[in-house]
Amino acid sequence: MYMKVIKENNFEYIEEGKGEPIVLLHGLMGGLENFEHLKGELTKLKLKIIAPSLPIFKNSIAKTNIKSLVNFLNKFLDYKNIKKTILLGNSLGGHLALVFGKKYPEKVSKMILTGSSGLYENTMGDSFPRRGDYDYIKQKTKEVFYSPKMATKELVDKVYEIANKNELTIRLVLMAKSAIRHNMSKDLPNINLPVCLIWGKQDSVTPPTVAEEFNSLIPNSDLFWIDKCGHAAMWEHPKEFAKIVKKWISNQ
Repeated sequence: MYMKVIKENNFEYIEEGKGEPIVLLHGLMGGLENFEHLKGELTKLKLKIIAPSLPIFKNSIAKTNIKSLVNFLNKFLDYKNIKKTILLGNSLGGHLALVFGKKYPEKVSKMILTGSSGLYENTMGDSFPRRGDYDYIKQKTKEVFYSPKMATKELVDKVYEIANKNELTIRLVLMAKSAIRHNMSKDLPNINLPVCLIWGKQDSVTPPTVAEEFNSLIPNSDLFWIDKCGHAAMWEHPKEFAKIVKKWISNQ
């Protein structure tokens, strides 16, 4: 599937469809390709899909944190003249949506979180990145998904590159530590907007218990499960994911 990436004003993003805007936010090790198949499904729902490439590995060391991502997202929405939007975030992208929604509640109409960090996240472990160990990186990448076929050579190569470049690894660690500092457990009960939680039953990064905790802490939240699915439900099961989104939005 062809994906046109727009590059302008120091932003890189994809934009398709017409209707209510929905901004898609990828995770720490993710990218725009995570939404390649989902975007086509969401445009059928009369939603305008916009997904910015988050500058996780492009910001200066001093700005490699959640706060800087919130500022980036705010500038991007202003640039696109988006006054209010649905935020859909995976992993760190979900965490970003939560922190952004706390700071700018007037700019968010609804949230859809899948495999979101913010409460707990099982990382690659203390031995990450184990430089030069391609097989280790390959195995850890496979564990993100239910189906190991999702861990393509292109994806494993991308993770391997990050693990073997000092500059990228430093940013990875800094962003992960910033996410840990921004634990949302005390903030979630104060979220007043509708939140849809879509979780893979076999998610080993943010396990099902994390989804249940999100559901118990966020007052106006609904939890949906996708079976035979890992940490990136919108990538592994885009059609089923979109069906849940459609049903949930129609009930709001």
